[in-house]
Amino acid sequence: MDAKIGAIDTCKPANNDVGSLPTTNSVTIHTPTVPFNSPDSTLGRHLARRLVQVGVTDVFGVPGDFNLTLLDHLIAEPGLKFIGCCNELNAGYAADGYARARGVGACVVTFTVGGLSVLNAIAGAYSENLPLICIVGGPNSNDYGTNRILHHTIGLPDFSQELRCFQTVTCYQAVVNNLEDAHELIDTAISTALKESKPVYISIGCNLPGIPHPTFSREPVPFCLSPRLSNQMGLEAAVEAAAEFLNKAVKPVVVGGPKLRVAKASEAFVELADASGYAVAVMPSAKGLVPEHHPHFIGTYWGAVSTAFCAEIVESADAYLFAGPIFNDYSSVGYSLLLKKEKAIIVQPDRVTIANGPAFGCVLMKDFLAALAKRLKHNPTAYENYRRIYVPEGHPLKCEPKEALRVNILFEHIQRMLSGDTAVIAETGDSWFNCQKLKLPEGCGYEFQMQYGSIGWSVGATLGYAQTAREKRVIAFIGDGSFQVTAQDISTMLRCGQRTIIFLINNGGYTIEVEIHDGPYNVIKNWNYTGLVDAIHNGEGKCWTTKVHCEEELVEAIETATEAKKDCLCFIEVIVHKDDTSKELLEWGSRVSAANSRPPNPQ
Repeated sequence: MDAKIGAIDTCKPANNDVGSLPTTNSVTIHTPTVPFNSPDSTLGRHLARRLVQVGVTDVFGVPGDFNLTLLDHLIAEPGLKFIGCCNELNAGYAADGYARARGVGACVVTFTVGGLSVLNAIAGAYSENLPLICIVGGPNSNDYGTNRILHHTIGLPDFSQELRCFQTVTCYQAVVNNLEDAHELIDTAISTALKESKPVYISIGCNLPGIPHPTFSREPVPFCLSPRLSNQMGLEAAVEAAAEFLNKAVKPVVVGGPKLRVAKASEAFVELADASGYAVAVMPSAKGLVPEHHPHFIGTYWGAVSTAFCAEIVESADAYLFAGPIFNDYSSVGYSLLLKKEKAIIVQPDRVTIANGPAFGCVLMKDFLAALAKRLKHNPTAYENYRRIYVPEGHPLKCEPKEALRVNILFEHIQRMLSGDTAVIAETGDSWFNCQKLKLPEGCGYEFQMQYGSIGWSVGATLGYAQTAREKRVIAFIGDGSFQVTAQDISTMLRCGQRTIIFLINNGGYTIEVEIHDGPYNVIKNWNYTGLVDAIHNGEGKCWTTKVHCEEELVEAIETATEAKKDCLCFIEVIVHKDDTSKELLEWGSRVSAANSRPPNPQ
């Protein structure tokens, strides 16, 4: 089968940028002719073939009576595997993590009870610009318009509730309740997900997947994506204006943002950094999208909680280029960034704005950055200033023998675990801040969900990421509160033979919430987390668990996880004090709290 568009080889990151999406050219998929009335000429098999063709080899989901026949046809497709999850929310999170590593992900659930359960994960993928195909087994096609009431619904004869919910968190919705236009609807949905880098919704009537139809029996309509192109005049004008703006600056800097992923512009950003000599920083949600081994890399720009000396260089620059930024209340530390619009060039995936104007539309980020790299004068002034003021980071105080483990000691040891063969997944919470300070070796993956920030995301995302990134050992950092939301799919990791290392940070509650606004509701019931995972393990699969209270036990646990138990799922529960947080969380929490508690403006 000639499957070029979004195929497995093109969906893998081309340059080790985590979650780099395939570069899409206008190409056609040629599918062999399938005889009419053969088992392969059905709607279900057509959908399965399309998923494989765009690079999906694993589909996450939960079976339900409306999707069972569809699942029969999906698992019959060579090269496509169904990964049954413990609940729909985790299936959606797994598809999210899979899409970050693979370039596209998919999940399958049942009508309404499954669809509304997975909805939160789909919303998160939408916020993070991930192409995710959400497939729902829908009602029998004969039931539409009959005024009947179906199970798994809210008891009304209107079946559109689920669809209406998905309309706000997907970029395209296809309801397939007849075979005549099924081919077109499915192809349009999948291609739209890839073009827009957003989730799509496909509902398939439960009585349709196994029925042959002529549109699935012969060479189908060519499936192709036309490449997006910049307006050449706009591109040239934008590059000229930006070059003039930056070349007259004394100490300009460049900062990478999270939309580098959707713009497929990480390579172009590095090309610009190489050519310009500018100091290079990343926004927190772009960590992993820009190589930290770049010679002019100065760290994470996150306002008051930036890595050491990074904010001083960025905010004192007389010009800064932000590539793909998102300035929300979290990334701006409660809207406290010391940036001035008149000094900034903001480059979005298809638009460039220079200071207070002009703005240039229909200009693709990767084209703009690549062209601008050829027009800039080499100016390393900002990086040289950084080198002058930089003082190497100190080391945390050494632990006394058997002293209670501190978080800063934990992450000092984590840093030594990282290599190009590892990937880091950071859960919402203090792990955000501790993992930001990790220095990623070349090729080391990194993912977290900053825009949506749904606690519990990392369990499913780790499952999905590890399922496709088999060449990497995933190291996940999850707080106890977050783990309690989605813990069940440790079971699925074991079923899939994954060898992830999970560090469960047990500090007795929702620490990130404590630093924003404390109250008794932030204290949770303590679990025997290793005992829970042992019970889930139940002697099936490879699993090793341990509790860690001090540095000596941590060293022993890491040694075991990376050597004797390197082929196992390793679950390490780290017991730390409830008030042991990063200084960055303390600062960030107070500023976000101040932003949240602003009084109403006078009417």
